Parts: sequence; structure tokens; C-alpha cells
Amino acid sequence: MKPNVTLAETTTPNGARMTLVEHDGNFCIRVNGQPLMHSLVATSEIKLGTLGCERHSAKDLKPKVLIGGLGLGFTLEGVLQTTGPKAQVDVVELFPEIVEWNRTFMADLNGAALKDPRVEVLEEDVRDVIIRSAKTPYDVILLDIDNNTTAMVKVENHQLYEKLGIQETWDALRPGGRAAIWFAGPDVKVERLLRKVGFNVQAVPAKVYASSKNGAYRIYVADKPLNAAAKTKQR
Repeated sequence: MKPNVTLAETTTPNGARMTLVEHDGNFCIRVNGQPLMHSLVATSEIKLGTLGCERHSAKDLKPKVLIGGLGLGFTLEGVLQTTGPKAQVDVVELFPEIVEWNRTFMADLNGAALKDPRVEVLEEDVRDVIIRSAKTPYDVILLDIDNNTTAMVKVENHQLYEKLGIQETWDALRPGGRAAIWFAGPDVKVERLLRKVGFNVQAVPAKVYASSKNGAYRIYVADKPLNAAAKTKQR
């Protein structure tokens, strides 16, 4: 049996140990020994990218896309496969180390996607990007940050999924835009908050593995109505 090999490590804002581990050609990012993401479990991450951008797949469109969390690069790969050559894709990653790991240790996984001319990497907190993007909104915002409402990497990350954070995501989207948020399972509270802010919401099951019979994960697809600007002014 081949051993697990720790390729690199860093420290999270909470003081936890984050490691990149390789086993028999597969990669896993762990926090204090607990798996945060694994290259063998990537079906739902790819779906997040394709589902979020499905209405912007025409080659002549110029969608502006924000991805919150680079991870192992699978959501980015899904976005690039779905959008045309005129897309602008901003990938926001809090850890420069994860960006570097994608470009080096995982270059043959999805690292090449970072070289795509459509892609710009922003090494900062995604919430900061979302807040300032109210003035220059996106067509698509994709979020797969931390372990959803139970933060493993940064305690403050759960704020993205509270009412204020969801309102900030709404403000950072153009009318007719779409937010898609990955969750490890159903979250009734978040779904309710998305609707309360004004989104039209679908809870889409997503499989753990391509061969799985059922979708254990959830992708919350939240569409901002085209007449959202007019509604906002009336509040």
C-alpha cells in the first residue's frame, strides 16, 4: 500500500494546521488532520461551476464570474468548460499557498486552468471582494467557502451564509444574475434567508461521486430577478 505523503503545509487564521497530502496520485487538503477537500470527490464541485454558468454558455457572451474558493480547481474547471472565450473569471482564494500548490504540486490536476487568459486570481478574502463589487457587479457568483456554516478555516467565514452576507451577495449581482452555493447537505435556514432577501431559489442535489445513486450534497441556485433593481428601490 502506498503511503500518504504530506507535500506542504500552512497555518489558517484560526491557528489550525492545513496540509496538502498526496496518495497514489490523488490529493487532499486537510485541516488539523480532517479532510476539507479531496480530488476523488470532485463531482459536485464541477457541477457548481457548470450549473452556475449554464445560462452564460454562448460563445458570444461576456459573463463576469466570481468563484469564491480555488480549492483543488474543479469549480474553476467547470466554469471554463461552460463559458465561452469572452468570459471574465475572478478566482478569489484566501491562501496564497493553495494557489501555489495548484500551480506546482497539482499542476497536472487543474493547475493549467490558472493559465487560462480568462482567469484572474485574487489572493484575498472573498467577502471583501463581494462587498466592493456592489459597484461593479457580477453575472455569476459561485461560493464553496470553508465547511459552510461550520467554519474549519476561518471563524468569520460563516458570516457569508447569514442574512447580511447573503444581502451582500445579492448586491454584488446584476439583475438576472445567479449565485450558486455549495453545501454538504440541506440547509433550511440558508434556503429561507436566500428567499427572504429576494432570490428565486432551487435546492439542487449533487452527487458525492459520479457513480453515486443519490445526491447527498446540495447546491443552492439563487437567481436574482431581472426586475430586482426596481424592487430594491421600493424597500
